[in-house]
Amino acid sequence: MAQDYLTNAFVRLRQKLRWISGRYLPDSAASDDILQDCFVRLWQHRYPLKSEKEAEALLARTVRNASLNEQRRKRTVPLEMDLVDDSPDYSIKEKAFEELQKRIEQQLTDTQRYILEEKEYGGRSLEDIAKELKMEPAAVRMQLSRARKTLRNALKNER
Repeated sequence: MAQDYLTNAFVRLRQKLRWISGRYLPDSAASDDILQDCFVRLWQHRYPLKSEKEAEALLARTVRNASLNEQRRKRTVPLEMDLVDDSPDYSIKEKAFEELQKRIEQQLTDTQRYILEEKEYGGRSLEDIAKELKMEPAAVRMQLSRARKTLRNALKNER
């Protein structure tokens, strides 16, 4: 019976769910993928739903959260490097780079430094880094976020 509620709510609200996902993802194909993934995930878990209203709320929340996760996964947040202007003077850029390296060495933990280097310079995915460090991907993402925030704050305070 719960799966009937889920199916009915999904079919009826498909356009609204696509709109919810589209608020976070610019690509309509990605939104459709999120909708399908959410429906399959909820279908497999067989939540004990008591009504279609409950199914609607669960679908909307799941689609929103999955869309946010996908947006965060695809988004790369560059470090604010306003330190360096477009000056052709190589020594200025070299000094700025050395200063950033010094900040990384001084203010980040070993784990944060490793994650930042592997993600930004090594081009590795968070999932691969998490497996290597025997951590959850969410924990790796949090460490990366904290490292970036620490560096941004250090650069802002320096100005």
